[in-house]
Amino acid sequence: MRVILFIVGSLLLSLSLSAQKSAKYYQYSLDLTAVKDDKVQVTLLVPNAKRTEAEFQMPKIVPGTYAIYDFGRFISDFKAYDAKGKELSVKRLDENRWQIESPKQLHKITYWVEDTFDTDKANIVFEPGGTNIEEGKNFTINTYGFFGYLKGEKEVPFEVQIKRPANFYGATSLERIKTAQNTDTYRIDNYFNLADMPIMYCEPDTTSLAVGGAEVMVAVYSPNKMLTAQEVMSNVKELLLAQKAYLGGTLPVDKYTFLIYLNEGVGKSGSFGALEHSYSTLFFLIENKAQALTQTIRDVAAHEFFHIVTPLNIHSEQIGNYDFINPQMSKHLWLYEGGTEYAAQHVQVKHGLYDTEAFLNDVTTKMRTADRIGTPVSFTEMSKGCLDKYEEYYGDVYAKGALLNMLLDIQLRKLSEGKYGVQEMMRDLAEKYGKDRSFKDDALFDEITAMTYPEIRAFFSKYVEGNEPLPYKEYLDWVGITYELEGVSKEVDFGITQRSVGIQQEEGRLYIANAAGLRDVGKAMGFQQGDVILTYNGKDLTLTTINNVLGEFLQGAEAGDDFTVTVRREDKEVTLNGQIGFFEKIAKHALKVNEGASPEQVKLRKAWINQ
Repeated sequence: MRVILFIVGSLLLSLSLSAQKSAKYYQYSLDLTAVKDDKVQVTLLVPNAKRTEAEFQMPKIVPGTYAIYDFGRFISDFKAYDAKGKELSVKRLDENRWQIESPKQLHKITYWVEDTFDTDKANIVFEPGGTNIEEGKNFTINTYGFFGYLKGEKEVPFEVQIKRPANFYGATSLERIKTAQNTDTYRIDNYFNLADMPIMYCEPDTTSLAVGGAEVMVAVYSPNKMLTAQEVMSNVKELLLAQKAYLGGTLPVDKYTFLIYLNEGVGKSGSFGALEHSYSTLFFLIENKAQALTQTIRDVAAHEFFHIVTPLNIHSEQIGNYDFINPQMSKHLWLYEGGTEYAAQHVQVKHGLYDTEAFLNDVTTKMRTADRIGTPVSFTEMSKGCLDKYEEYYGDVYAKGALLNMLLDIQLRKLSEGKYGVQEMMRDLAEKYGKDRSFKDDALFDEITAMTYPEIRAFFSKYVEGNEPLPYKEYLDWVGITYELEGVSKEVDFGITQRSVGIQQEEGRLYIANAAGLRDVGKAMGFQQGDVILTYNGKDLTLTTINNVLGEFLQGAEAGDDFTVTVRREDKEVTLNGQIGFFEKIAKHALKVNEGASPEQVKLRKAWINQ
């Protein structure tokens, strides 16, 4: 667990006023009971120092995200004062930086923060990485969206005081040093660690579980009480126990928190998901019945929780000394995101949370996704350029990145006769480096080769540093899995198809342009040529809302689920009733267990996924 600077017991009571005044830490305060125009004011008292300059900075980008968000955009009415309350001159340098004149006199900074969830600004922040201010309901505090730092002073400790509504609780992995008069006080050793600790304030709905030496908390905000923390914990408990075993029986943290914000509909970004932090995960999901969210939460939790391994305990110098204003990207996204995504699926099949067929279906989906993305350069080159030149290919970290780790795992198992794989490799890397030691970006491949087998260097050269086609057939044959280039895919039938609809430009709506292109569900519902689609399950469907509405509709969709579609037919509104179905189509990549595999292949497959 990161070091928290605090003093307990009688020693705390003996602190003198003068000692408190000389404390060398930033003192932030935030009042959640004084919301104004959907904004809250932040106050910062800065340590005394002989400064020659004072440049206040808000992050341009933060760890775990690979997009420029410029959190300074959401700051307004920025002011600075000396110890006597006299306002100091301030010059705004750009969206994220403010130059404060008379730096030696600087004593206090104040500014107002607008949240990102419902902003009208362009460049929408993916909600799990954003902030929320809902007076009387919820405050989602990704700390880097509220708190900044003075240039060159990121290593100064921070104290944060947050005044909250009396009926609210702040769920976080930050350690409180004091709670009094509805004010929570936190202290932490530096800005990087503060920025890594989100907090969610709302009426409390939490539960905890002791796992592998760590306390794991679940906190839920569900505006219509459709999901509870206990339901989530019941869903992820066996996953957490499996992850504990996967990581060797203990977890490399003392405390971990799942913060789950449920939204009434799709957010501004049109997406849902989660953002990992070293000691927590912040979810943004569409509010739904518990059974509809079960697998989504489990799959996302499996991925994000494994980030306690990397980058918390395995990271390069670019992350260990993170630059929030001018970030330098590591070339090892194959490890950070690809390795984490692979582990999230591998742990579930290896510990019996789902079967081999489900695991192979996931692998197949990743193969098809990697084909569709079609990253034209090596994975290392894409990683270095993921913020700009190769931004459009970033999604491949969850597809090809996971597949690279799968193939590496299989080769390591083959070379070690089943005894050693990526699972063990990650443990060894975490033990060698840990949270306080970074590896050199250019040295990692050689480091891994030295701790494993000489043949592994060629794997990295060909498939990670190079861009040769991945050897699916050869490697999967080693573990008794039959690979074919083409196979059968199972797809959702929800009434309409791309071939059946056209665009009515006047209203910006879809209409049935080719009834013959409908599949079984659409035909059974009674769609007719010319029908203009108005709603799906009661939600207005237009070209603007289609991704959000259908994304929400299909989340957690299961065969046989009832749904309705309203259409306009000859100036009348007609409601069509249907049930979700599935159909099969020929698609690239097909995997199945080879029932005639040799004993050696079966033994290696068991070592890989079945033990």
